[in-house]
Amino acid sequence: MIRVLLAEDQAMLRGALSALLGMEDDIEVLGAAADGEAAWRELQRLKPDLLVTDIEMPGLTGLELAQRIQRHALPIKVVIVTTFARGGFLRRALDAGVCGYLLKDAPAEDLAEALRKVHRGGRAIDPNLALEAWGEADPLNDRERQALRLAGEGMSAGEIAAKLNLSQGTVRNYLSEAIGKLGVGNRIEAYRLARQKGWL
Repeated sequence: MIRVLLAEDQAMLRGALSALLGMEDDIEVLGAAADGEAAWRELQRLKPDLLVTDIEMPGLTGLELAQRIQRHALPIKVVIVTTFARGGFLRRALDAGVCGYLLKDAPAEDLAEALRKVHRGGRAIDPNLALEAWGEADPLNDRERQALRLAGEGMSAGEIAAKLNLSQGTVRNYLSEAIGKLGVGNRIEAYRLARQKGWL
């Protein structure tokens, strides 16, 4: 039996995934979380074999969850199911130890098969994305990415500094570095370009 935890912030999709996987004889859905922090708590409590997660969620993103699982050396394999068909996201996912990366518009039967493949020790990656992922490298480091994401959400340097426990000067440096690396004129353009490339 493949024991699965779902992490998806959209209630209808969370229910649909749970119902879909529940119809499989060899897959048991242990639980479902609506945000990244709740998923992290449930992972430690339920100890599933696999985490099926979206990327964009409140609290922790799916990629941050995967990084945390990797950092704590938990024996849980991660499969991302997302709308983000961008090579930059896939590269970051692979760097975080993710074993599966599927798009939400893939046929439903592909998901159960992908989970079986990952559970057996394989990888399940959308083939078109796999090609694209080895294109342009992500120039941002984690701190630049965090600062840029928050700036794109409308936060000031002071608000970002408070949220990340940094000085305003350090935040301004991170944003300036990100703008320079992306070759754009300001933080909003940097945010847009980085999102478009899948680097945020």
